Amino acid sequence: MTKKRVVVTGASGYIIQRMWTELAERYEIVALDNRETNANAEKVPGIRVCDLTQSDRDLYRKHFKGADAIIHSAFVSAKGLDATTWSNNSQPKFEAEHANVAMAYNVYQTAIEEDVKRVVVASSNHAADYYERLIWKDQWDCVTPDMPPKSDNFYGWAKIAYESLGFVFATGQVGGRKLEVVQLRIGGPRDNADLDDIAAGDIKAMHRGLGAYLSKRDQIQLFVKSIEAPDIEDEYGIPFQIFYGVSGNTHNFWSIANARSVIGYAPEDNSQVNFADRIAEIARG
Repeated sequence: MTKKRVVVTGASGYIIQRMWTELAERYEIVALDNRETNANAEKVPGIRVCDLTQSDRDLYRKHFKGADAIIHSAFVSAKGLDATTWSNNSQPKFEAEHANVAMAYNVYQTAIEEDVKRVVVASSNHAADYYERLIWKDQWDCVTPDMPPKSDNFYGWAKIAYESLGFVFATGQVGGRKLEVVQLRIGGPRDNADLDDIAAGDIKAMHRGLGAYLSKRDQIQLFVKSIEAPDIEDEYGIPFQIFYGVSGNTHNFWSIANARSVIGYAPEDNSQVNFADRIAEIARG
């Protein structure tokens, strides 16, 4: 069987590198990034260096020709700020996120122009992170993908913009063709479920880490099924979906019901099982 040709942006970054081996085995990968090496200073095989923030799409469109799908995970970090400082609401952070929104447009538009069928975007739970403030104040219980996205920071705002812009392209009102778009609101893709530094007795911090947990194999499954699901249309015929990127955790506070029903996502991991011993240590506190 012929492998799907998948363009992967941000190929040197953490999210992609976490599942690099499995993606490379399954697909013909076109790896794009603005640098050649990953976080360990290792060169990514076959990497093609390009700048997707450039408005002149002729500079990189050749990489998208003949592709079946795109995984968009490229990200512009704010100058002078740690890339993990997502809550920073400074002007440099806004300018970086503004560039990220423009880059998402470039990816969507190039997909339309080069007849790429589907784009899977590495969005973030921060597209609706305002609700988390309410959850930890015991004023809210669970966030679903169909709730209006709300954020109080520029990072989350940009993710909302990715999603809204993707919907515009999915309606068919750009270029006369519906672009199939999946937005994955990634939770906590870390193997320790963020439990290492939680103090004994801090139940809410533990609940957050356990509920946000996304195991490596569940991440791979979610991306693969988002690429390969034959039909992602909503009830109105628009090929657009938002899925939360978390495992099948007992502590989930983001709903994955639609991912289960639309693409058949069947997570294999549950943080309560995987980290039972650490949970006991924290809970006893």
